[in-house]
Amino acid sequence: MLRHLRIHGGFSGFTFLLSAATLSACSALLLNSRRTNRWKETFRLKCCKARWWIIQRVLRLQVCEYDLCDLEDIELVGGVDLSFIKGSDTDACAALVVLRLPTLEVVYESYKRVELRAPYIPGFLAFREVYCLADLLEDLYANMPELMPDAILVDGNGRLHPNRFGLACHLGVLCGVPTVGVGKSLHYVDGLTRERLRAVADAECATVGAHGMLVGDSGAVWGTVLRTTSPAAGEFKPVVVSVGHGLSLESATALVRACCKHRVPEPIRQADLRSRAWLRRNPTAK
Repeated sequence: MLRHLRIHGGFSGFTFLLSAATLSACSALLLNSRRTNRWKETFRLKCCKARWWIIQRVLRLQVCEYDLCDLEDIELVGGVDLSFIKGSDTDACAALVVLRLPTLEVVYESYKRVELRAPYIPGFLAFREVYCLADLLEDLYANMPELMPDAILVDGNGRLHPNRFGLACHLGVLCGVPTVGVGKSLHYVDGLTRERLRAVADAECATVGAHGMLVGDSGAVWGTVLRTTSPAAGEFKPVVVSVGHGLSLESATALVRACCKHRVPEPIRQADLRSRAWLRRNPTAK
């Protein structure tokens, strides 16, 4: 700054002020570059959230909470899951398996290495994952339509979601197939808490296969707590079932019950186990 004053000492005060302002602006830009980048990222996330909020509300209107097919007619049940590469929250393996009832034999499996480019925004997780899962269903329909599942169990929630439109709803509406949300943990909505879930489980789920209703403070039914195991010691861990699309809550709970050998229903369990095994066999697959 002193050197600048000496060089331009004969210039007008306006030149001095302009030069000083330019230097100050450049210095501020350099010093605040990180802040600017953070602002850009914040702006980008807000734009994504606004756009996704609108899309979610439009698609939510299409969710069907009654049976589009008879439960007795469901023979092929799909399971979808995403397994992340260790140490990464963007590099993953999308998996689709199809099992045949009542034996729960795996009749189809497909895997795809994916990179999740969409940002993670609470309440909008489906926008990161749904399209790669839909791609697997599209490939199955194009190549082996006879093995298209009659219903799909999704490792995630459906109506039990802050916006009443979780991954199971999104996938079901997008692909036009009945879906069920199966969660291992609880979304804290409408006054629902872990303690309330535990109280319902203890009161209503005395035996394997029993279930209780998850009712919020508003009186809305968000899903069911389903007991799927009988551990030798300690508390049993239920799963949380919610409507995705095209099946009533009663039918969704019955379908999950029919698919269980362990705590997690077999279609989802097999999708998880097999996708992890596929990643170990194909660590560099793209």
